[in-house]
Amino acid sequence: MKKYPVAETFGIAAPASMSVEGFDNDQHPAIPIKKTYVFRNEHLRDVLAFLANPLGDALYLTGPTGSGKTSLICQVAARLNWPVQQVTCHGRLELNDLIGQFMLSSSTMSFVHGPLAIAVRDGHLLIINEIDLMDPSELAGLNDIIEGQSLVIPQNGGETIKPHPKFRLIATGNSAGQGDQSGLYQGILRQNLAFLDRFRLMAVDYPEASVEKSILKAVLERMGVNFDSVMDNLTENMIQVANEIRRLFIGGSDGSGELSVTMSTRTLVRWTNLMIAYKRAPNALAYSLDRALTLRAEPAQREAIHRIAKDVFGDSWGA
Repeated sequence: MKKYPVAETFGIAAPASMSVEGFDNDQHPAIPIKKTYVFRNEHLRDVLAFLANPLGDALYLTGPTGSGKTSLICQVAARLNWPVQQVTCHGRLELNDLIGQFMLSSSTMSFVHGPLAIAVRDGHLLIINEIDLMDPSELAGLNDIIEGQSLVIPQNGGETIKPHPKFRLIATGNSAGQGDQSGLYQGILRQNLAFLDRFRLMAVDYPEASVEKSILKAVLERMGVNFDSVMDNLTENMIQVANEIRRLFIGGSDGSGELSVTMSTRTLVRWTNLMIAYKRAPNALAYSLDRALTLRAEPAQREAIHRIAKDVFGDSWGA
């Protein structure tokens, strides 16, 4: 194990004496790839506190699509050399898929450990993405593991795996486990209250405009684009368009939005990438916006989003 200074490791303002424990070996194949990332202090604080001492909890990150729930955990892990096991849930996923199963290898059947068993055994982070798409009766099998009890695998002769001290279980979801009130996320299931009671919660919303601007600046500079005053103004307008789309997607207090698509930070980055890729197209902004987002919107909504963009950009929209 190794101590990492928080300020230097994550590029934020923090006391020089503040450190967090991670792994020394940086060659493990399950360590996420380190990417340029802008950490938000409040989110980083919650994640590091959980990693340092979960206190018998798992961690549940909830927030809209593309807000950066999984990437936050992966980029923290990348800087701490903490191996990660990931699985994305669906309606037919079973607990045994996480634990492991017998598979044919070299004409013989042998038991292959799944991501849960590996994470418990070796002290990895287990990230269960879109956990609210999984059958709650299957997830109930994780209750004892979260509480620190050994993982027992009856199908492998009763194998018992004692949890590694560094094992952590983290879940992400577009809902907070209570079902989707907006009707925009198909397949989301209401989760068991006893299961949810074992999680501490984090809400990960879209970044503030200043953070998204830093993200887009990094994207453009990686593409060799000079971030001058013109690009500065351009990215500000793109972020303004994104925030207006999000406002209409979320809607009012009743949760009924006017748009059925939204512009996540992930989509905003895609729009930026495509804008540069299609810079010689007539109206590269509109052309790339279609391919980043609006071609999957209903025609009336596509027209409305382009009208929003035209109002924000003014005369430069058709340039």
